[in-house]
Amino acid sequence: MIKPLIYILVNSVLTENYVLSKFLGICPFLGVSKRINTAFGMSAAVTFVMLLATAVTWPIYTYILMPNNLIFLETLIFILVIASLVQLLELVLKKHVKTLYNSLGIYLPLITTNCAVLGVTILVIEKGSLDSSFGYIHALINALGAGIGFMIAMLIFAGVRQRIESCNVPNFLKGLPITLIAAALVAVSFFGFQGVAEGALRL
Repeated sequence: MIKPLIYILVNSVLTENYVLSKFLGICPFLGVSKRINTAFGMSAAVTFVMLLATAVTWPIYTYILMPNNLIFLETLIFILVIASLVQLLELVLKKHVKTLYNSLGIYLPLITTNCAVLGVTILVIEKGSLDSSFGYIHALINALGAGIGFMIAMLIFAGVRQRIESCNVPNFLKGLPITLIAAALVAVSFFGFQGVAEGALRL
């Protein structure tokens, strides 16, 4: 029981990283990664929404949409759930963590349209349909791993961008070009984790 969960967690964090392998959530990855503190705050918020959205959408799909042949409403219902959770998160941060709320700015409500969040909720459903042993707990672990992977990618890239600011970058590479090059190199570095998940399964 534990080994498959470890495999799912490691796999979703490293080898199937939703940002660097599936290229979902690129907008906040590039837009909120200039500082480590804002990158951490954003990724923590996204992780929370991913986990809670999966916890809500999986039962809705399994016990309401699928038995009543309403699968065609999946994307619409999932987006409504995610939007509601983001609104709740925004209210909490505005009231209790004003500094983080101000630093995230427009990117906080944009979590609603973050394809990484929607991607997690839909892909865990697909995994469940392909593998009957992939249940609710597995979906939650997958969502948690996706959020942790998103956070790791954000923090690494934020550190890289801060180092770049102190470097003498040629004028023609300043701004977006060097940012995209750095993002590509970070993504390529994650190919080094191929096979780590399989190793976790053999523990």
